[in-house]
Amino acid sequence: MPRVVLYPGSLLDVETDVIVNAANSSLMGGGGVDGAIHYAAGPALKEACRPLAPCPPGEVRVTDGFGLAPRLIFHTVGPVWHGGQNGEADILANCYRNCLTELGQRNLNRIVFPAISTGAYGYPPAQAAHIAVTVCARHPAVRDAEIVFAVIDPDNRTALGAALNVVR
Repeated sequence: MPRVVLYPGSLLDVETDVIVNAANSSLMGGGGVDGAIHYAAGPALKEACRPLAPCPPGEVRVTDGFGLAPRLIFHTVGPVWHGGQNGEADILANCYRNCLTELGQRNLNRIVFPAISTGAYGYPPAQAAHIAVTVCARHPAVRDAEIVFAVIDPDNRTALGAALNVVR
């Protein structure tokens, strides 16, 4: 089983192979984590993302880290919450699955996730945390990996902490 941990801060502060960007389908930057990553990486990230767009929800696109601590950035688009009856859980699970599959295919060992879709996209933190932790703890491609959830806000930190306690 991979080592899954919670980091109470910015994913930009974690030494890692990969950070995951909770992107929008245009991959051109936005608010929250997406905006912070684009700001920190600079305009070269936007140029690298341009030919990779659009990115449908649940899929992943990969760029260089552009001087950030990680070697790579995995961009994934989470679902917008519409009450949970429109396949949101499957799409969110695919965000995590596809990132972990990509990590395994590249023989990398450490990935840092934000709480995908819980900001502007409105996914309830407890439900999102359960999906994230369950997928990450059980994904076969990353048996020896370290998976870090980096979250700043207290609601997501509490939700992810509770979900981690359930799978341990």
